[in-house]
Amino acid sequence: MYYAAEAAGLEWLRVPAGPPIPEVISIGQAALEMERITESSPSREAAEAFGAALATMHASGAEGFGVGPPTAPGSGWIADVPMPYGIFDSFGPMYAELRIRPYLKLAREAEAFSAQEFAVFEQLCERLLAEDPQLVGPAEVPARIHGDLWSGNLMWAPDRDGKPAVWLVDPAAYGGHRETDIAMLALFGAPQFDRIVGAYCEANPLAEGWRSRIPLHQVYPLLVHTVLFGGGYSGQAVMAAHHALGIPNPLSS
Repeated sequence: MYYAAEAAGLEWLRVPAGPPIPEVISIGQAALEMERITESSPSREAAEAFGAALATMHASGAEGFGVGPPTAPGSGWIADVPMPYGIFDSFGPMYAELRIRPYLKLAREAEAFSAQEFAVFEQLCERLLAEDPQLVGPAEVPARIHGDLWSGNLMWAPDRDGKPAVWLVDPAAYGGHRETDIAMLALFGAPQFDRIVGAYCEANPLAEGWRSRIPLHQVYPLLVHTVLFGGGYSGQAVMAAHHALGIPNPLSS
């Protein structure tokens, strides 16, 4: 199921003028065989091409927030953790119900947070469910997002025409908020981040205040990392939730 979801995501993200996507050769129980891509070094030209292509991919849209690729199995995956699909009319409720609460439940089972820390996440969910514009920003239409767009899932290599490009691999794709992909690029330091965003905004400007909402969109991947790896990720998740809510973080006092 994991590799079927990945293959479905790759196919869905392959859109005209979007980032290049490797062809899937075969889908097995233990592996996904794909077209071989020979990587090169990050460059300004590739970053700018990727920013514009990412904007195009996002603008290809989705039927709703939380929906998976049309050919995906019943559940998606992010790394080794199931990622539920659903369908919502707006971002806030989807993000609370599909991208925060499922991983909070797993974190609770692992005793990753104190009761006080869980309360902060629940406060965040309540404001998401209320679609608080000060938290989520202006309303957006569902974007076709990669869903796990950290630097390790970017392959810097010429496209099939030999032009500088960034290929996308290993998606956790669904209909989401485009700022989620941007925040994931920022989380683990994607090369040429500012150039990528600059070219993106030339093609399709991000809403005012998007930088201030990066912590909100990073709560989800940080919760996933807390479930997978524990350690310092739990503290980072708590800090991101505090920043998103605009309240003091006791860990930094």
